[in-house]
Amino acid sequence: MADGANTPGSIDQNTEERLPVSLDAEQAILGAILFDNEIFYRAAAFLKGEHFYDPVHRMIYEACGDLINSGRLASPVALDTYLSSSEGYVEAGGKKYLELLAANVPSTSGAIDYAKIVFDLSVCRGLINIGSEMVDRARVSSLDDNPARQLEEAEQSLYKLAETGKYGGGFKTFRSSLTEAIVLADAAFRRGGGLAGISTGLRDLDRQLGGLHPSDLLILAGRPSMGKSSLGVNIGVNAAKAYKTEKQPDGTFKTVAGGAVGLFSLEMSAEQIATRIISEFARVPSEKIRRGEIEQHEFDRIYDAARELEKLPLYIDDTGGLSIAQVAARARRLKRQHGLDLLVIDYIQLLTGSGKRNDGRVQEITEISQGLKALAKELNIPIIGLAQLSRQVEQREDKRPQLADLRESGSIEQDADVVLFVFREKYYLSRSEPREGTEDHIAWQAKMDEVGDTAEVIIGKQRHGPIGKVDLHFEEKFTKFSDLADDRYSQ
Repeated sequence: MADGANTPGSIDQNTEERLPVSLDAEQAILGAILFDNEIFYRAAAFLKGEHFYDPVHRMIYEACGDLINSGRLASPVALDTYLSSSEGYVEAGGKKYLELLAANVPSTSGAIDYAKIVFDLSVCRGLINIGSEMVDRARVSSLDDNPARQLEEAEQSLYKLAETGKYGGGFKTFRSSLTEAIVLADAAFRRGGGLAGISTGLRDLDRQLGGLHPSDLLILAGRPSMGKSSLGVNIGVNAAKAYKTEKQPDGTFKTVAGGAVGLFSLEMSAEQIATRIISEFARVPSEKIRRGEIEQHEFDRIYDAARELEKLPLYIDDTGGLSIAQVAARARRLKRQHGLDLLVIDYIQLLTGSGKRNDGRVQEITEISQGLKALAKELNIPIIGLAQLSRQVEQREDKRPQLADLRESGSIEQDADVVLFVFREKYYLSRSEPREGTEDHIAWQAKMDEVGDTAEVIIGKQRHGPIGKVDLHFEEKFTKFSDLADDRYSQ
């Protein structure tokens, strides 16, 4: 900083020798904002009040934001009135200090560079704090605080620091929450009145859900062979196909459509999932691909589909027997390294808990569902958790699933923001074929023709909208769900 600008008295003179701090950079960005309020809008895209080391600088920056966001001028005179009763402000020099900041700006053209210095040094201080806590905690090892838990929590702290430049949360003002709500509404408006969340790639399902919303836990449940894995993979691939980004003022990229998708497959191998996806895109039945019973023209379609699919931001982890803590750690790592906008888990009953509970499987499922909801909020992404339904469905005449059919824990229903059930009547009809040539067989065939390849997605719970039903088309040989023709859509 140029001569004449005083350092606030709250900071020790040797601070910059002990910690990564640049009071000059903090003063420079504040002076630039006081000189030209427009600079605040560019800096505020990534710089927050908590990134300033000096508490008075933090106070000044946040006061500038309050004034500018309310349409007023952030000048030394206005700020002095705004901050006159604030603790530490007068001791730092008051109005005189503000005037010196505005008068001694090195260059407004480099203002964003000063802001980035303040941000980066804040991250460095966060790293020092995390490192110190890790060292202190590792030295005092105990049975109740094993290394696995220490690693998990250290990784969680590092993830939060990487995402926000700080670790630790806290309350948000209602104003900031309103701003986030307006941003979501604006995103939907810009998409032509469409979706605030990620599209499922299925028009009728999007119409009911409004897309997949950040921080939501969606449970997609069904009995075996209903197609829940196929639908989960279809939605993930559709999101990855639609992936688009937009450059932000701070040089980073923001997802504006679709998303990078992570898929935990605890049941099928990555190769099996890839075969299903290729089958859908190449229009070659997956059983023919597995058996090698394909013609040259079909192989050509498979090759072309593979070349198109290899570019998708789709990441598959087929490790079996993962715990909820391992899923969380791997998801954080994926978001940090490659980005992550949607997570699909097939299926949640194959996850394990912490291993510390002795209360049985019900409590373990409770821990898993609560962990998934917490992870969705932490990563600010939608998570689709596939779930198996209990056998009691098979014992009813009407085999359409209900919320009570969710296996092992009411916590799944409680923690989920949305519960979807997949139901294919054709599956049950095909297993009750009467003897050919009888009247029963004629009636059965008429019912089979009426049902066709229609599948139902039943919305059993939705926090953001109504419950209901969506009819989809399901091509079993390609394991593909798609929209029905408009004249066959029912609500």
